[in-house]
Amino acid sequence: MHRRLLPLFLITTMLAGCDLAPHYQRPALAAPSSFPQGPAYPAAAGTQDVAAIGWKAFFTDEKLRQVIALGLANNRDLRIAAANILQARAQYRAQRADLFPTVDANAAATVSHGNSTSSGSSTGGGTRHSYSADIGISAFELDLFGRVRNLTKAAQETYFASQAGADATRISLIAEIASAWLTMGSDQDQLALSKQTLTAYQQTVGITRAQFDKGIASELDVQQAETNLQDARYDVAQLTTQIAQDQNALNLLVGTTVTADLLPSGIGTGDFTMADLPAGLDSTILLKRPDVLQSEDLLKGYNADIGAARAAFFPTISLTAAAGTASTALTGLFTGGAWTWSAGGSATQTIFDFGKNLANLRYAQASKQAAVATYEKAVQTAFREVSDALAMRGTIGEQVGARSDKVDAASKAATLSLARYKSGIDSFLTTLDAQRTLYIAQQALVTSRLQRETNLVTLYSTLGGGLT
Repeated sequence: MHRRLLPLFLITTMLAGCDLAPHYQRPALAAPSSFPQGPAYPAAAGTQDVAAIGWKAFFTDEKLRQVIALGLANNRDLRIAAANILQARAQYRAQRADLFPTVDANAAATVSHGNSTSSGSSTGGGTRHSYSADIGISAFELDLFGRVRNLTKAAQETYFASQAGADATRISLIAEIASAWLTMGSDQDQLALSKQTLTAYQQTVGITRAQFDKGIASELDVQQAETNLQDARYDVAQLTTQIAQDQNALNLLVGTTVTADLLPSGIGTGDFTMADLPAGLDSTILLKRPDVLQSEDLLKGYNADIGAARAAFFPTISLTAAAGTASTALTGLFTGGAWTWSAGGSATQTIFDFGKNLANLRYAQASKQAAVATYEKAVQTAFREVSDALAMRGTIGEQVGARSDKVDAASKAATLSLARYKSGIDSFLTTLDAQRTLYIAQQALVTSRLQRETNLVTLYSTLGGGLT
């Protein structure tokens, strides 16, 4: 019997390396080899890999770092991503187990009673006992054509994709928390500005009413001054609401309530991150982004699915074997003469399945094509995100400088206009317009400062920073 089984095991060994999956080759980079250059973009500087810059090094404000740490510990999206990893790992291990035989142990005892007859006459009867115990494998598939191995490979790549997805979630979360924190600080600056402007407008209305009472100013002047006052009053109320909503959004991202001592009081002209990031890297750095890696892992999994679908066209060969003991007496169950063994094999070949296997193969091939397009789209999206951030980075300093200079000019104009009005040279409408222009310029400056801070955060995250 052993000699008969030997050729089968030799064939199994020879064909164990058979793999019907297509040879995997990473798709060509579906984006330019370097990031855009031109007037809107910063000059290339440095060669450091941004992904190697830890978030604690990138963010320099201690309050912000503490808030991010809270988010990494409590955010529910990260917990979901961690659970997804555990699920994918368990599925991978369950699929991998099919590569090995399942060993079962069985024990049985039977008691029967009845009469036995021979040639129509009774020969006696009684109670009969039988006992058995064995250990063996049942229907273990010999993976000659790589079906099980490719299913295992697909499950493994899904597991890797879940890990990359969790990394992408982490990077995105850090950027979102930082942006939400900075936005709240900017709104605090806007609120302080609106309150300051409201006080100034109240003083203007008081002066105008006093002049109206003396017959120097008209009722029109009073009402026009009142218009500016109510605009500022509205802004104070609206920003108070906005700041409360900012905190609600921040609490949701962090996954817990951020205490008052960790909330921003404003951003002003402060520095909350590194001064700059290297922007001279070529676009192949995008291939290291977790979302791009996730797409490639899924692509590899679909590639393995093709191998499993192809293997379905070939015979399925299974082995069954068992060794044990059987006896009519429990005391004799483990005596030498009671040992038994058995082994067998079977082969199954589909003759006609109404095109099921062919349809499964075509589905796997189409799924891979979709995965290739998804991977290329991920690369293109990453390229666009980095390019947009670089375009903003190249001009944001000039924008902030222009806004700041405009505030200085508007402030001087408002002062001169008020002096000219008091001297009777200009109309009150000119003064109100100058005050309104100053207020709008100050609001725009606060907004530009926020854009400067969040732009560097965006550039950091789009280049893959935030994993360490």
